[in-house]
Amino acid sequence: MHFDISNIRTTLLSDDLFTRKQVTLELLRLDEIHPVVSGNKLFKLHYFLEEAVASGHKTILTFGGAWSNHLLATAFACKSAGLKSVGIVRGEEPAALSLTLQQCILYGMQLKFVSREIYAIKDDLLFIQSLKTEYGDCIIVPEGGHHASGAKGAGLIMDLVKDKGYTHICTAVGTATTLAGLLLAAKTTQVVIGVSVLKGMADIEERILSLTGGTANMHQLQLFHDHHFGGYAKQTAALIDFMNQCWKAFQLPLDIVYTSKMLYAVFDAIKSDHFPGNSRILCLHTGGLQGNRSLPVDTLLY
Repeated sequence: MHFDISNIRTTLLSDDLFTRKQVTLELLRLDEIHPVVSGNKLFKLHYFLEEAVASGHKTILTFGGAWSNHLLATAFACKSAGLKSVGIVRGEEPAALSLTLQQCILYGMQLKFVSREIYAIKDDLLFIQSLKTEYGDCIIVPEGGHHASGAKGAGLIMDLVKDKGYTHICTAVGTATTLAGLLLAAKTTQVVIGVSVLKGMADIEERILSLTGGTANMHQLQLFHDHHFGGYAKQTAALIDFMNQCWKAFQLPLDIVYTSKMLYAVFDAIKSDHFPGNSRILCLHTGGLQGNRSLPVDTLLY
C-alpha cells in the first residue's frame, strides 16, 4: 500500500432504534484513508499497482464514467506510484469536463472518450488489443477493478477488523468486486450482506463465483435488491433526507451513489427485525464523497 491504513477507525452509531432492537452498528471509515483515494478503491487497486511496479509496466489503463471514483483513484494512485495512467471514458467528450475528470487530468491521467456503443464492448479482446496497440504494453484494470485481483485486494479490508467480533459485514454492491473479496476473507461464522445500488442486478452470485474461482462460501451471503432508489447514481428526496439526517445525528458524511443506499437498507433491515438480537453489524463506508459534487449546491448539509 502507498497510503497509511494503520489508523483507520470505526464509528459507532448511537440511536434508540439500535437499543430497542438490541444490535450495535459501526461504520468502517474507509472514506478517511485519503481525500482522493478513499474507500475500497485503494484496496481493489492494490495488486494491480503491485504487478505494474514489479513487472516494469509503466502504464495502467482502466475504464469509467464522467464522475467515476475509480478513475480518479486510479489517476492519483498511479501518480503516487510513479506510473502513467490512461482512462477510457464512457460517452463523447463534453464541452465542459466534470470536476472528477478535471482532477484525473490534474493527476496525469490521459483520457480517451469513446461512444457508449464502443464502451459497451470494452471487455472485447479485439478492443483490448487495439488499446494495447495504441498505448503500449500496459496493465488493464477492468471497470471498478472487477477482476480476481481486485477481489483479492478487497479482501484485505477484512484484515482491519478480523478480531472485532462482528456478526454481519455490510457493503454496497456495484461490480460485486468488494463483496466477493469480503466473502473470501470473512470468517465462516460471519454473514456478508450486499446492497445492490443498480436496478435489476440479477447476476451478483455469478459475478462472485467468477471473481473467486468458485471458492467463496455463498451460504454466508445475503443480498438486498430493493434500495437502488431508481438505479445507479439516482436518488430520491427520501434518500437525500436520510443523508442529511445522518449528518445531523452522527456528523456522518455519506456519498450519493453507494454508502447512503447501503446504510438506508441496513436501517430498514434493523427496523424489520432482520438482524437477531445481539448482532454486531459493521458497515463499510466505501468513500466516493467527491461524487456528491454532481448534486446541486445546498442539496446536502455538508
